[in-house]
Amino acid sequence: MGEVLFFFVLTAVFYPRWKNDDPKTFWRKVFWVAFAIRVAYVIFSYFYYCHQNGHPFDKSGDAVGYFNRSVFLAQYLREGNVRYVIDFLDSYTMGFSDKGYLIWLTLLHALYGPNLLMDRFLKALMSAYMCIAIYKLGSRTCGERTGRLAAVMCVFMPTLIQITGLHIKETEMIFLAILALERMDYLIRSKKYTLWNILFPILLVALTFGFRTVIGMCLIFAFLVFIVLSSGKLVNKKAKVITLSATVAVALVFLFTSIGSEMKIMAMLNFSGSDYLSRQYESQGLEYHELAQSKYLFPGWFVLPLAPMVDQAPKHNKMLNGSIYVKNFLAFFAMLAIVTAFRQRKWREFSLVGAFEMSYIGIVMSSFTANSERYHEPAIPLLLLLAAYAMTHLRHKDLRLFYLYCGVLVVALFVWNWLKLAARGMA
Repeated sequence: MGEVLFFFVLTAVFYPRWKNDDPKTFWRKVFWVAFAIRVAYVIFSYFYYCHQNGHPFDKSGDAVGYFNRSVFLAQYLREGNVRYVIDFLDSYTMGFSDKGYLIWLTLLHALYGPNLLMDRFLKALMSAYMCIAIYKLGSRTCGERTGRLAAVMCVFMPTLIQITGLHIKETEMIFLAILALERMDYLIRSKKYTLWNILFPILLVALTFGFRTVIGMCLIFAFLVFIVLSSGKLVNKKAKVITLSATVAVALVFLFTSIGSEMKIMAMLNFSGSDYLSRQYESQGLEYHELAQSKYLFPGWFVLPLAPMVDQAPKHNKMLNGSIYVKNFLAFFAMLAIVTAFRQRKWREFSLVGAFEMSYIGIVMSSFTANSERYHEPAIPLLLLLAAYAMTHLRHKDLRLFYLYCGVLVVALFVWNWLKLAARGMA
């Protein structure tokens, strides 16, 4: 309840105060408030995890492995033994998408040593700047009011704050994806085709492949859709041909590298199988396991995962429950935004944001990660942007649907959690 109140109360308090500021003042306020909140959470979570677990991690697993390996490799890098670092990465990582975060941490630890708090302060810095990137993207795509509301919601979104206190790669991944989309949008709308404006988005997309293959694929797809669907005033036919040809050429370059191999694997396996969770639950002897298949979960692709209330999960997972509910609640406005864009005949303006958001969520919902909060996190900033658009263009008659959605959501939450108990014979 605290997380839910934190988001809605602070958004309602600060948006009216900041919405009429000049752009530079607004940027400064958004950045410094977001950074201060995230730094405060980083410090709190560090000591909280030390007290609860005996170490500054939420649990043993990926986070501990990434940190320990990067500290180990940083020693060799400082000694100039780059060859060993490369061989280690080739031997002990699973493809290009497993190397990016480890390389990033290794470079940081080679620079200033194994300082875990400094790593997380940098995460706070990236997350704070991401709020400004959302503002720039939103204001150009949907208008100034929408961009400002989206930025303020990103400042206070509990999930985006909480992941800065973890030692996993989601913060960097979100930062790169949103910045890439913002730079793509700027390139086309500004029509300033300088070498830097062209190369910088390509570099950002290449970096995302080092964190999660699907994000890089969706960024390329979104840019192609954006170019094809853009109006003639924004991109004329000649510019479309040139830009599409260049984008396809870049995609082909990626295809003929190790990145391309991973893209092909993802396409063939459809992210490792849509009935993975169902088979896993069946092997545990749980009832209703068949409901965990993607074909049943897919209709709730903007809403899922539903907030859990009964899981015997690690403390950090329980700390996310309020954050997940905020996302469940805002999903209505994200879906309404799509309807509103078509209703106002502005769907072309949304082609970049919409193509990335829907392709990424679509792939996640067609996979074993359909009900995993961690894999939905890269879609949250754009979900907030879509929700902000719907809120700033809300019609009175839309409120009837909203009240109906609130009722359905409450029922769905209780049914979902009852099924979890019933599957274990506890209901």
